[in-house]
Amino acid sequence: MNTEAILDKINDILVDEFEVDADVITPEANLKDTLGLDSLDYVDLVVTIEANFGVKLGEADFVGIHTFQDFYNLLDAKIKLKG
Repeated sequence: MNTEAILDKINDILVDEFEVDADVITPEANLKDTLGLDSLDYVDLVVTIEANFGVKLGEADFVGIHTFQDFYNLLDAKIKLKG
């Protein structure tokens, strides 16, 4: 799966799971604020991503993740590493 396909799938998941308008999901937007994430939402996000991409995410993975671009980079690297 190429990077563009990964990003498209991530965005589709986020729109469906967190009921946000796709237009507010931009690389520079703040992930937590845009999706309105609380601690339980992070668990939902992790479970959904793990189920859809077959990668494991831990609490340490989210250190330094502020924007959607940060999140994309994390997942792109994990997915390609799994490869």
